[in-house]
Amino acid sequence: MSHHAHDHDHDNGHGHRNGHGAGGHAAAHCDVPKDFGAAFAIGITLNLGFVGIEAIYGFLSHSMALLADAGHNLGDVFGLVMAWVAAVLARRPPSPKYTYGLRRGTIVAALGNAVVLLVSVGAIVVEGVHRLIDPVPVAGHTVMAVAGIGIVLNGLTAWLFASGRNRDVNLRAAFLHMAYDALISAGVVVAAGVILLTGWVRLDAIVSLAIAAVIVIGTWSLLRDSLGLSLDAVPRGVPMDAVRGFLEERTGVQAVHDLHVWPMSTTETALTCHCVVPAGHPGDRVLAEWAQELNARFGIGHVTIQVEVDEHVDCALEPDHVV
Repeated sequence: MSHHAHDHDHDNGHGHRNGHGAGGHAAAHCDVPKDFGAAFAIGITLNLGFVGIEAIYGFLSHSMALLADAGHNLGDVFGLVMAWVAAVLARRPPSPKYTYGLRRGTIVAALGNAVVLLVSVGAIVVEGVHRLIDPVPVAGHTVMAVAGIGIVLNGLTAWLFASGRNRDVNLRAAFLHMAYDALISAGVVVAAGVILLTGWVRLDAIVSLAIAAVIVIGTWSLLRDSLGLSLDAVPRGVPMDAVRGFLEERTGVQAVHDLHVWPMSTTETALTCHCVVPAGHPGDRVLAEWAQELNARFGIGHVTIQVEVDEHVDCALEPDHVV
């Protein structure tokens, strides 16, 4: 983690310079997240091979549930590829055109994965309803064997991403894809077993529809969070009242305005604000300490603080400029 602070006179965001030329910037960059490249490679390879197996035996056994699982699994492969590419791009350094680098690609990937999940559910529902109306005999033993393999492969892949799911929406998307595939495979096994015992072939379609409902419920939070991040919403888990309170409690700070917190990526958060300090600039070391404390308390790793020594500067703000 790096910290630096320096005085500079920069535009305060309202079209003019500070009257006293007092500015402050302090930045603390979060450590680069653990590299999940191996997990992505293994997950993509295993699932791509399994898609072929499911598709072949799904057609041969006339199982809608198995074909639904294959289609969903193929969507997961694309989702994993998207998430992996985004994670790689996020490591690229900033450039004159992309001054923050390509970190936000992880947010785009997470949102895309949520959409892919919901689209694949739509396809499952359409075909499931058709099979419910016009059922087709199912080769139960074949379906159970193939779906059983799916439980193992998808469960293993989900486990590879489990450690990162709570701190990275992009990794959570990959985890959910695999976990739901394991759930689908389990449902297919149960349905095939019951069909073998009872001969009730419509159960195959019913199970596929039930699984689709579970996926929609579970995907909603991913869609909500990734959409919020893409719109620069404050990341979940960052309490804005507490952040403002922390800044207002700093020695010498009379007021805080233009406070903004937004996601730079699925793992990095940025903050900018103006602090009115009539007694004078607190110094680079103090700003660096504020930045370190914001990172430690709230996980905000990139902090930019504009110091204003004139208490009358920018105090009369438009309502939509006040956070």
